[in-house]
Amino acid sequence: MKWYYVENGQQAGPVEEAQLGELISSGKLRGDTLVWHEGMAAWQPFSAVCPPQFASAIGAKPLGMGAPTGDAPEAVCAECNNIFRKEDMIPHGNAFICANCKPVFMQKLAEGAKIRTGTLEYATIGTRFGAVVLDGIILWIVGTVVQFGTMGLIMAGGNASPEGALMVQVISIVIQVSIALVYETIMIGKFGATVGKMACKIKVVTADGGRVTYLRALGRHFAKILSQMICLIGYLMAIFDKEERRALHDRMCNTRVVLK
Repeated sequence: MKWYYVENGQQAGPVEEAQLGELISSGKLRGDTLVWHEGMAAWQPFSAVCPPQFASAIGAKPLGMGAPTGDAPEAVCAECNNIFRKEDMIPHGNAFICANCKPVFMQKLAEGAKIRTGTLEYATIGTRFGAVVLDGIILWIVGTVVQFGTMGLIMAGGNASPEGALMVQVISIVIQVSIALVYETIMIGKFGATVGKMACKIKVVTADGGRVTYLRALGRHFAKILSQMICLIGYLMAIFDKEERRALHDRMCNTRVVLK
């Protein structure tokens, strides 16, 4: 089971249950630290939901350590994932929304948009597959146009020999590979999603729901190539990851594909 916790007002994790002891020892996880794992309806203090083996360790630490005991209850904003006092937030079901996010949240309610619960909602395998197909079609169309354009330029230059045809193929492959690399790196680095992912309303984020950098997006692209080279086994791994649906490239780059 993977746990998330609040550190310095930000969502941190996930961590395995076996790592909770280390976090307790380091002081990052206290009795009053808000935590969440899949299956919980809302964020709760760790003292209320901690596994039995950690109960004594938490009991040895005052629940208010690091903050006055009279402090008001706090919660994580379902929109920005920052932590605020509940009295300064608006409740919606099991979620809370801070004052800064209230206008955006109310607009989503008015439009009937899907409301986040403050935790990552992972994209389904079918949705991810659909996004891959759409992106494949886009890149195929662009690649075909480039190939015919390259062939036309070489033919116009009077080089219709077998060597010329081979040159067309090599240049076309290099260009198509470069286009795919630039396309995915820029789109995910800037928008968090390619056109296919945007159409399927999913995006790529870091483990804590943050933005993926251009460098990580580039590394993820090369990791996807590795997934393809091993007979797509890297992609099939997502089917067997029932909790987060991570493929090999997601594991290598510590990314997640979630619903927008």
